[in-house]
Amino acid sequence: MIKSYLKTAFRNLWRNRVFSFINIMGLTVGMTACFLIFMYVQFELHYDAFNKKADRTYRLVCDIKTPSETLNASTTSWAFAPNIKSDFPEVESFARVNNANLLVRRGDVKFQEENAAFADSALFNVFDFKLIKGNPETALKDQLNVVFTETAAKKYFGNEDPLGKQLLLTGDGLPATVTGIIEDIPENSQIKADMFVSMVTLTQRFNKGIDNAWGNFGAISYLLLKPGTNPKAVEKKFPAFLQNRNGDEQKKAQMFYTLFLEPLRDVYLYSTRDGSRSGNMHNVQIFSIIAIFILLIACINFINLTTARSTERAKEVGIRKVVGAARIQIARQFIGESVILCVIAFFLSVGLSALLLPLFNHLAGKIISPGIFNHPNYLLVLFISAIGIGLLAGIYPALVLSSFRPVVVLKGRFASGTKGIFLRKILVVAQFSISIALIIGTIVVYTQMKFMRNRDLGFSKDQIVVIDTHGDPAKEAFKNAALGVANVQSAAMSSSVPGGGNSGAYSEIENSKGDLQVANLDLYFVDFDYINQFKIKMVAGRSFSRDFGTDTTQAMILNEAAVKLFGYRSPKDAVGRKFKQWGREGTIVGVMKDFHFRSLQKAIKPLSMRIEPDGCDLVSVHIAGGSSIPSTLAALENKWKETIPNRPFSYFFMDEFFDRQYRSEERFGKLFLNFAILAIFISCLGLLGLASYSTMQRTKEIGIRKVMGASVSNIAALLSKDFIVLVVIAIVIASPLAWWGMHNWLDDFAYRIEIGWWIFLLAAIVSIVIALATVSFQAIKAAVANPVKSLRTE
Repeated sequence: MIKSYLKTAFRNLWRNRVFSFINIMGLTVGMTACFLIFMYVQFELHYDAFNKKADRTYRLVCDIKTPSETLNASTTSWAFAPNIKSDFPEVESFARVNNANLLVRRGDVKFQEENAAFADSALFNVFDFKLIKGNPETALKDQLNVVFTETAAKKYFGNEDPLGKQLLLTGDGLPATVTGIIEDIPENSQIKADMFVSMVTLTQRFNKGIDNAWGNFGAISYLLLKPGTNPKAVEKKFPAFLQNRNGDEQKKAQMFYTLFLEPLRDVYLYSTRDGSRSGNMHNVQIFSIIAIFILLIACINFINLTTARSTERAKEVGIRKVVGAARIQIARQFIGESVILCVIAFFLSVGLSALLLPLFNHLAGKIISPGIFNHPNYLLVLFISAIGIGLLAGIYPALVLSSFRPVVVLKGRFASGTKGIFLRKILVVAQFSISIALIIGTIVVYTQMKFMRNRDLGFSKDQIVVIDTHGDPAKEAFKNAALGVANVQSAAMSSSVPGGGNSGAYSEIENSKGDLQVANLDLYFVDFDYINQFKIKMVAGRSFSRDFGTDTTQAMILNEAAVKLFGYRSPKDAVGRKFKQWGREGTIVGVMKDFHFRSLQKAIKPLSMRIEPDGCDLVSVHIAGGSSIPSTLAALENKWKETIPNRPFSYFFMDEFFDRQYRSEERFGKLFLNFAILAIFISCLGLLGLASYSTMQRTKEIGIRKVMGASVSNIAALLSKDFIVLVVIAIVIASPLAWWGMHNWLDDFAYRIEIGWWIFLLAAIVSIVIALATVSFQAIKAAVANPVKSLRTE
């Protein structure tokens, strides 16, 4: 019986090769897209899942309330975690991590390790980073202990055993010992480092006494609670702990702390502390919906094409029933064919997914997976899904086909029912509604990205090369040497550049009432040339000037956002007011126009600038454009080797660096576009199949119309009209849904576009053109056919 079913199924699939191909292609593309998105979603949802104690590991975070604002900080004071461990019996262990950028040398091999971190000795107790060599209990116990990942260790030691070997850290050449090697950290880990240096190196050598600095923030702190501990109960004890340990200092500084515990698994997707987020749950949800929609479109195609061809198999069903076949047997036959087709599509989608995975990793900007066969459980899910799709998608056609009355169909009077035609129209509208919504979404995403790239940022970022000296004592000498290079127009030094990180500074600024108001202001250390080089405009007062000797110690410049924070109606009213900040006192000498020193996703925050040569590690060089850029860069590298020979020369262009902030949005846009194209492609496959079948059903009618004088354009319009009406209905349904979805997506941006009417018009035109191009191919082919042959079809 099964052999007969299989033989009949394959014979029927081969006999109707075109329709079988369209069905298999649609399902293959749909399954492939769904599988890749499924891997992406699983990757995002399983951040830090490799940590076996993740369910009781929490990131310690802090709200800092001042008279001016409340800061939601992801970092904590250096003193918090160690003292919590000693005061709270519920805490099993703690680990602090502080990202670092360290010069590392071994002989002639030297690298500026930008992906380094200081970490407490309990790091390997809290997190499951697999130590291949070394003792996890002592690997980060003593000063100048270093643990490398496998990949990083090979840069310095090749195939040698690095354990116990020495290398030099920082520009001072401090001898450090390799005490451990760990496996490369998984891509979906919020802690990413190529090397860890013992935390005591930072707290006892580089910054002695910082462990007791309750007001000094900068540590990312993790607490491992004992099994069965209620984190909410621990949180309730934090206020009393802070009051007991640090209450007087908080009151004096007018900065009050509130501590919270963030579950480790929630940090990546849900935390928005510091005004930013690492992952984006909205994007994960959007792609999950897209995957479901694409698979739904593929299933709709299958149902549409199978039921549309039901009349062709009516006589087969009639004969089977006459010779004694039961309805359940006929239903099994057709469901079996559906499952076979889905299984074929499954194997094709596995091969296609394997081919496309490297491209998908590139589009996602991360290694979602090195290979699909690394996840046999995912393949099993896809296979079960394929069987499920075959069963679900085959049930309706099987019920329709097995219900034919043999007396009617064998007399040749069977025709497609109005219910079947109406269902097919509903399904076509459904799949094109999804496709059009994706087209609208794609246009919105790319319009927002264009808006962000073309918006006036309030500063100049063109033709500026930024070199990080990492605080080398010869940094001033390098800047002066760079000014002597041909095609260098200017140079400036600073602690940060727009788009880079910047520190918050405890500040007391005289407000409009004459009181010193406490605030945590973003702070740039700059030199006298910085404001002019970046073409930042002044709206009141003056810029820093060498003509004023006190500017190096007693002058500050604020932006307009800071002026508003302190209650001034006009920027000029803030000029001459007093400030206190990090041990400096003086007056505000000028107010600069607001500029976007962070992504346009964030509102412009209050910013202060001060002259502080020791805090300026970045040298920004404005160079002439054109063909001279390579020679200018080579000349700058030569000056670097003359002045700072012990460090590798590295640089970045300011415009590219600033635009990196939008990489995640760009990747989202590219993925969105690609999946929208796939959805449209699958929809068009179904439309092509239906158009082909509709044309075949009306072959005789077309022949008669041609004999009666109908032109090719008349017939093409006749055959296309019904499908275009369905697409127009889909546009009406999709537009409000797409507006709602993209309006919510744009809420993540402080500066955003308005979703204009032209976006919907453009999406409508694109979808109609695509539908016309799909349907017209078959319509014109039928219209130019010989009517004599058409009338002889029966």
